[in-house]
Amino acid sequence: MKQFTVDAFTEKIFGGNPAAVCVVENFPPEELMLNIARENNLSETAFAVKEKNFYRLRWFTPAAEIDFCGHATLATAFVIFNFFETTADRIEFETLSGRFFVERKGKFFEMNFPAYKPKKIPVTDEMQEALGAKVLEAYLARDLLMILDSAEAVENLSPDFDKLKNLDGLTQAVSAVDKNFDCVSRVFAPKIKIAEDPVTGSTHCLIAPYWSEHFGKKKIIARQASARGGILHCEVLNERVKISGSAVLFSVADLKI
Repeated sequence: MKQFTVDAFTEKIFGGNPAAVCVVENFPPEELMLNIARENNLSETAFAVKEKNFYRLRWFTPAAEIDFCGHATLATAFVIFNFFETTADRIEFETLSGRFFVERKGKFFEMNFPAYKPKKIPVTDEMQEALGAKVLEAYLARDLLMILDSAEAVENLSPDFDKLKNLDGLTQAVSAVDKNFDCVSRVFAPKIKIAEDPVTGSTHCLIAPYWSEHFGKKKIIARQASARGGILHCEVLNERVKISGSAVLFSVADLKI
C-alpha cells in the first residue's frame, strides 16, 4: 500500500497540518485503517477509493474514525490531482458528512463544505477555567467555539487539557479578531487524543460563518496560530463554506501490509 504524507494549508514543508493519504482499490478492514492511523500518529490518516466518477473518503485519527476533516480532504485532493487525476480540475468526495467538491485553482485547492450553524450558548466558569482566559461568547455545533478578547489571548493560551475534555464539542476552538487577517484561532481536540490541531479546515466551517456575520462580509481570511501555523481563505455562501489553501508533498512510502 502506497502512502503519501502531505502538509496542508501551507506552501512549505514543516508548516500547516500534516496528513497521511492512502488511495486504494478497496477500503482495508477498519481495524487495519485505525492501526495505520495509530502508527502514523498524525491528527488524521485518510483513505480514498474511486467509484466511477467520485471518490469515497474516510478519515481516521489515532483514536477513531471521524465524520469530517478539512485538512485531510485538502491533502487527499492534492494527492489525487497530482498522482491519479492529473488532467482533472474538480474532484467529488462521498463522505460520512455528505458529498464534497474540491477544485484546483492555480496553487490553491478550493473545498466546498457544508457550513455549521453556530448556536449561541452561555459562557460557563468551566470554559474559562479550562482555558485560563476570559471568554466573551460561546457557540456550539459539532465543535465548541469560544471568542476571546484579543489575538494575544489566543496566541498565549495554555489550556488545561483535562478540563477541556469535559467541555461540549468534539473540538474546542478559540478565536479573536486579528490585526493582519480577519481572525485568528487555535483548535484543541483532547477527546480524540489530539492536544492541538495545527490547522483545522472542518472547524472553520463554524469559525468562518461566525466572523462572516460579525464583519458583514462573505470572504474571511483566517490564521490558525499553532506552532506550525496556517492560512485559510474562506467564503461563506449561505449553507456552504468554501475553504481554500495550498499543500506540499513531504514523503511517499510503501507500507509493508
